Amino acid sequence: MNAKSEVPPPAVSVIMPVLNEERHLREAVHAILRQEYVGELEVVVALGPSTDRTDEIAAELVREDPRVHTVPNPTGRTPAALNAAIKASRHPIVVRVDGHAALSPGYITTAVRLLEETGAMNVGGIMHAQGTNAWEQAVAAAMTSRIGVGNAAFHTGGDAQEAETVYLGVFRREALEQQGGYNEEFIRAQDWELNFRIREAGGLIWFSPELKVSYRPRPSVKALAKQYRDYGRWRRVVARYHEGSINLRYLAPPTAVCAIAAGVVVGAALTPWGFVIPGGYLAAIAAGSVPAGKGLPLKARLRIPVALATMHMSWGWGFLTSPRSLAGRVIASRRPAVLGQRQEA
Repeated sequence: MNAKSEVPPPAVSVIMPVLNEERHLREAVHAILRQEYVGELEVVVALGPSTDRTDEIAAELVREDPRVHTVPNPTGRTPAALNAAIKASRHPIVVRVDGHAALSPGYITTAVRLLEETGAMNVGGIMHAQGTNAWEQAVAAAMTSRIGVGNAAFHTGGDAQEAETVYLGVFRREALEQQGGYNEEFIRAQDWELNFRIREAGGLIWFSPELKVSYRPRPSVKALAKQYRDYGRWRRVVARYHEGSINLRYLAPPTAVCAIAAGVVVGAALTPWGFVIPGGYLAAIAAGSVPAGKGLPLKARLRIPVALATMHMSWGWGFLTSPRSLAGRVIASRRPAVLGQRQEA
């Protein structure tokens, strides 16, 4: 086949919701611009009401490269930012990236190839957590270990296969437009909800370990606790929104919170034997942190049990305290899947 008969690769729009991302925004955008994708490429950054230098850095990036554009996101909410960026973008392939994530070399080229090979409507890969200091390294180790996140393939890896959802995602625009984009009531778990509608419509969601995105963990215990509390809170919303979507992995953290709380009460009020439960949990995460921290500096290894406990307890507490009214508001905004998508062979 000569050059004249070759079909050019599809043009790609990269969408990025950002809020208070001065630490990582430049790195995240540069990782996109360095992709060496041979097709046309644009980057649309949706700017929330940041209180740091995010807007200033974004303006510098726009001046430095004509492929970078910005759109406002006054609410600061991630799904609203994503929808605003989708609306402002132009191309048939849409790549979602976060402001604290960096695409690995060849990510877009590989994703476009996988869309073609699988016929999927969305493909995604591994959330490769990496830290720049001892605490972030500890969180990254916890987030990529089975004791930390169970058997979630996009955290721990696995074989290429059909999936319920994937990290971030590379979409066919037709899937996003047909489903009306993200449901903006889902402050968290908006990816799962959108992928659920795509699957209901007959679209394929595909996980591949060939795709890897570097992720920067939260920089403090407080920030990590808030993140995982919100994860748990919104996973309960998903459970109420879609019955039958809960499995043992999701029930483990709230069960641990209840068991530990009961053990402490029994130990304090009735018998010291009650402390066996919280003591056993602490022993388990201490033991699990040893293989998780292999190869890390001592300061990072010593912080892994703290990261694990923060993730587990915050997620479980968020799940247990998630208000039914929140789920009610989300259910009231339910968007039924739109059928009739075209599935490539």
